[in-house]
Amino acid sequence: MLLGAAYLMADDDRYEKADFRQPAQQRSVSQLPDSPQQQSYIKECGSCHMAYQPEFLPKNAWKTMMNGLDDHFGVDATLAAQDEKILASYLQENAADSKRVGKHFKMMAASAGTDGKIIRISDTPYFKREHRGIPQKFVDQKEVKSIANCNACHQSAAKGDYRERGIFIPNYGRWDD
Repeated sequence: MLLGAAYLMADDDRYEKADFRQPAQQRSVSQLPDSPQQQSYIKECGSCHMAYQPEFLPKNAWKTMMNGLDDHFGVDATLAAQDEKILASYLQENAADSKRVGKHFKMMAASAGTDGKIIRISDTPYFKREHRGIPQKFVDQKEVKSIANCNACHQSAAKGDYRERGIFIPNYGRWDD
């Protein structure tokens, strides 16, 4: 749990000190003090993969994903009705088009489109553009396994920090374009 202040990416690609006394819609959900809904999301979704920040996708993408949990990228991720309702609400309230988000979250979500067809974050044009220079051999290694395994290289991904200076590729080292 993060308490006090943290540094968040501003719309113009600078980092600003966040004040938790600001209204919630002004802050990244990944930087909010723990909420029961966030904890449910981390528990349910984070038990299989990184609990991606809801700001990565627009509402329609999260809606499509939640409506297809019986085949969630080849896995049955069906939830109890009450849990599904909590997670769907959390994702809708914190989607990129539900509140003010930083520049990179906004660009990622915009590249997903508004029709809800792109639900895999790594399929967004923005994600692909940002990762185009990563050799496949770095992804294929056992420490990474998938381009969608953000935590493997972005050391602060769980906190919503994807800055280049925080990238460390296993068995390679710091990444610098």
